[in-house]
Amino acid sequence: MEVTLHTPGGLRRELHVRLPAERLTDAVNDRLKRMSARAKVPGFRPGKAPRKVLEQQYGEAARFDAINDLVNASYPAAVKQSGVTPAGQPQIDITTEKTGEPLEYVAKFEIYPEVVLSGLESIQINKPDVTVTDADIDRLIDNLRRAKRVFAPVERAAEKGDNVTIDFVGKIDGEAFDGGSGSDVKVELGEGRFLPDLEKGIEGHAAGENFSVKVDFPEDYRAEALRGKQAQFDVNLKQVEGAELPDIADPEFLKSHQIDPEGGVASLREKCQTALLKERDKAVRNNVKQQVMEALLKANDIEVPEALVTAELPRMQQEAAQRMGLQNLEQISPEQLDQMMPASLFEPQAKRRVALGLLVGEVIKTREIKLDADRVNVEIEQIAADYDSPEQVKQFYQSRPDLLQGLRAMVLEDQVVDSLVASATVNSVTQSLEDLLRPQQQGQPG
Repeated sequence: MEVTLHTPGGLRRELHVRLPAERLTDAVNDRLKRMSARAKVPGFRPGKAPRKVLEQQYGEAARFDAINDLVNASYPAAVKQSGVTPAGQPQIDITTEKTGEPLEYVAKFEIYPEVVLSGLESIQINKPDVTVTDADIDRLIDNLRRAKRVFAPVERAAEKGDNVTIDFVGKIDGEAFDGGSGSDVKVELGEGRFLPDLEKGIEGHAAGENFSVKVDFPEDYRAEALRGKQAQFDVNLKQVEGAELPDIADPEFLKSHQIDPEGGVASLREKCQTALLKERDKAVRNNVKQQVMEALLKANDIEVPEALVTAELPRMQQEAAQRMGLQNLEQISPEQLDQMMPASLFEPQAKRRVALGLLVGEVIKTREIKLDADRVNVEIEQIAADYDSPEQVKQFYQSRPDLLQGLRAMVLEDQVVDSLVASATVNSVTQSLEDLLRPQQQGQPG
């Protein structure tokens, strides 16, 4: 076998492979022999048809199968002989396959980039220094009370936080437009589920009033025909309901958060503090991790194989679909998913993810980082602690290799972050818990 490696440019490689003519001849003969044993040729018993008859009837199929067999068998050896590591599956082009002549083909693929890490010692980290205050605990308790709120009719003007029931008709230049009307629609003012101008315009009006509200549609509004337009909404305010929050010391409220009423408000505050401390620590770790990864990327601009980016795109589409709550994902074809959320939208993120994966892999290699099995067990313990039956949760994780693999990958990545932080310059930056958690959803105990 003759192997020649060509470099068209960048990470692309072309492997030219030439196999002796006799290997192709032998492979075709072997295929014909196997076919003759089960071939049904009119006028001949199975396995007794003459060679010429078999060649006439099955020659092309035997040749096609033999070529595939030879390519599949020789490609790994050719790659090993060339000394390169392909990133992804190759594109195979058969260039010569005439009878009596050598079989020649070209395998086109990309290789992994050579990664030489730099800038690791100059990484700067601003680590948030956050104290959980009484005000943070009060804010969480208010959120818990709001989650248990009930609404009751009130005889006053609507205000932020109220539930209102309205009929409305939207018009542009005096003409009603599609999707601009509704009857008995419930709106919680201040939740942002309706256009801000409309919600604000309802405030200050009482049940039984009819009024008009001018609404400016934003330039990026989802309905293209309404973008940047001004509309007038004629509103009939039918009911105003005010929110009634449970008393913080109410036994039923405390029980709903697994607090013994005898422990009272003090036990609730203690549980809230524990939950917020856990949320803080997680957010600080994520904040530091993001800074480390950004610094690693910035200091190491590497070329990434398009094959790896292409392989990453479907995973990112699936993840986005899950975040959006799309149901029955297994019934949605890749083509349908691509129409719903084009792969091109995810290309920058996919390239970033692939680059980070390659860089993190090189850090693991150069710093000889080994997975800490104890940290994996601690992680499982922490996950299980959030459930009513922690032992069942731990057994569930132990019985699912896919979940364990994901957990191990996460722990190993955390070890990489710890290693990089250890050699970085870390500055402590005072920050409020509210600012730290602003991009995230503040957690709830129980």
